[in-house]
Amino acid sequence: MNRKDVKKVVLAYSGGLDTSVILKWLQDEYNCEVVTFTADIGQGEEVEKAREKALELGIKPENIFIENLEEEFVRDYVFPMFRANAIYEGEYLLGTSIARPLIAKRQAEIAKLVGADGVAHGATGKGNDQVRFEMGYLGINSKLKIIAPWREWDLNSREKLLKFAEEHGIKIDRQGKKSPYSMDANLLHISYEGGILEDPWNEPEEDMWRWTNSPETAPDQPEYIEIEYKNGDPIKLNGETLSPANMLRKLNELGAKHGIGRIDIVENRFVGMKSRGAYETPGGTIMLKAHRAIESITLDREEAHLKDELMPRYAKLIYNGFWFSPERRMLQSAIDETQKNVEGVVRLKLYKGNIFVVGRKSPKSLFNPDYSTFEEDEVYNQKDAEGFIKLNALRFIIEGEARK
Repeated sequence: MNRKDVKKVVLAYSGGLDTSVILKWLQDEYNCEVVTFTADIGQGEEVEKAREKALELGIKPENIFIENLEEEFVRDYVFPMFRANAIYEGEYLLGTSIARPLIAKRQAEIAKLVGADGVAHGATGKGNDQVRFEMGYLGINSKLKIIAPWREWDLNSREKLLKFAEEHGIKIDRQGKKSPYSMDANLLHISYEGGILEDPWNEPEEDMWRWTNSPETAPDQPEYIEIEYKNGDPIKLNGETLSPANMLRKLNELGAKHGIGRIDIVENRFVGMKSRGAYETPGGTIMLKAHRAIESITLDREEAHLKDELMPRYAKLIYNGFWFSPERRMLQSAIDETQKNVEGVVRLKLYKGNIFVVGRKSPKSLFNPDYSTFEEDEVYNQKDAEGFIKLNALRFIIEGEARK
């Protein structure tokens, strides 16, 4: 790519060290006009600080976009993913993975709005996010020029970035010390990588965790909650109707209070290496448990089993950055079809890092006590099981006779 061909670039901008350095680097190296885009998806930081920083770095006010996308994020990305019970490699609830497609989509839309010919991001050349961002850009507008500074420059350490910032008058809040972790947060989760976590034998320090109480210090009394579902999505909490973002926000508060949602995993990145990370996903952990509970009484057996077989493929598509792919949309259509009768109420007990399902009910329940009871019934002939078993065992009988 010829740098002279890039006249205007939309940068995914947080206002932190990396993206502030990238902003200045784009101005110097590409000699282009820079538009900043900051997405508020519930990261818990004051996003308006990004506006102040962008103005300090010479960005025109009309070229600064800060948008609250919390409701869209939960409604159109998190909730569809949870309808699938998606979980990567058995543990990771995909908190970072599911946020990137939305940011990339809106960034590409802003590029069209302002007439930009390029987009830029701050993901490194080692991680998954570069793939997620760029697959999103290309899926929406393949003509956009993509700039990934970490794959071009030699500022390959925090110390070099800080030196660059100092030399170019970029104000960075270092908070008195070097941060030991690389963190990413949104309304679904917060992640931690780097520092002592790079040795998978080291236990995370307790003061690393930002959101959740430890199970040891969580309340000594359990708390009961009820979540009501409609078409596979949670719509009420303890009888109160909540918007998607407010539902997740409230479940985060409850989960964090009771020490729910901490995990420490080693995952397989799409680019090839293993990575150790720690995550807090309190509300999402509650939602997964509750959703599976309501599905347990509303889904047909084979429907539920097939859905579980498809889930790892679906989760892998999200993790690897294929949210906008036709195969993900195809799977989503199948998953959403299963959710038409997933409605009702789940009662949960939250206690010391644990979630216990203690009740579930639905007007569309397939649980029929007339058939399930251990007491006397008039609807099931137990003698029918004999032929059922023999027919299922017929191939074993034939093989056994042939092997004698």
